[in-house]
Amino acid sequence: MHQSDEPRKAVSATSPFAFAALVVANVALAFGPLFVRLSDVGPVAAGFWRIALAAPILVAMAFAGGWRPAGVAKGVWIAIAVGGLCFAADLASWHIGILKTSLANATLFGNSATLFFPVYGFLIARAWPSRMQGFALLLALVGAALLMGRSFQIAPEHLAGDLLCLLAGFLYTFYFAAMARARDTMAPIPALAVSTLASALPLLLFAMFMREQVMPHHWTPLIALALASQVLGQGMMIFALGQLSPLVVGIGLLIQPVVAAAIGWIGYGEKLDGVDLIGAVLVAIALVLVRRARSDPQELAPEGVAEA
Repeated sequence: MHQSDEPRKAVSATSPFAFAALVVANVALAFGPLFVRLSDVGPVAAGFWRIALAAPILVAMAFAGGWRPAGVAKGVWIAIAVGGLCFAADLASWHIGILKTSLANATLFGNSATLFFPVYGFLIARAWPSRMQGFALLLALVGAALLMGRSFQIAPEHLAGDLLCLLAGFLYTFYFAAMARARDTMAPIPALAVSTLASALPLLLFAMFMREQVMPHHWTPLIALALASQVLGQGMMIFALGQLSPLVVGIGLLIQPVVAAAIGWIGYGEKLDGVDLIGAVLVAIALVLVRRARSDPQELAPEGVAEA
């Protein structure tokens, strides 16, 4: 959908607010792994509560904006259902991985969908990579290899956590692809609200299958997770995505691993050495380059670019 000149003027006028939203979104999303660790339920159950507590707020926002479910095509509902399942699998894998690796690595690898999604385009849509995209993917592979190698040297279980977070990014790519269909005819907030509802039951069933503790004794970390990640983080990211250039959004993404690394260092003593820093910088640069190569900021990531 092409914007008219009038909306473009409005976008320009609100861009300072969009940049503030971008910063707030990335800081909020960076705290997601911390709240997962602080919760007294299983990691998959934490994902369920993130969804369950946020869903009423998102649905209320969708209806307040004038959206109604009547008239939504069957194919869109199917796409949303598939997207919800993929998002549930993504959260389950990522939350388990968060407990097995550093917060900085979890955040970086959790955002790897930004790199996988162009690969999806290469293979499915035959949208072959530009030189910049190809270079970005090469940097990401080198950086990921350095980070994973260091994780295995420190503790083998850290490598398992890295791989689970990488799997989460892969699953998040399929969420992107499914939700792209819904976003053809639905605004971002309604699409996010409905896909959030679709992911709740699969997460609950998987948590029960894993025999995790589902009912919490302390609600504060879970409420903070829902508000910070699913409502504030995703909501502010959606607001910013349509108004800022891909380069600005990509640079803003670097806030997440920096904040996550600081939290891990202060709270858990997770210090990064020289090899870790080089690997993290290479992955971060790759994320920026891939985003810079995209032509439409709204195509960067359906329903929020980042994991949390």
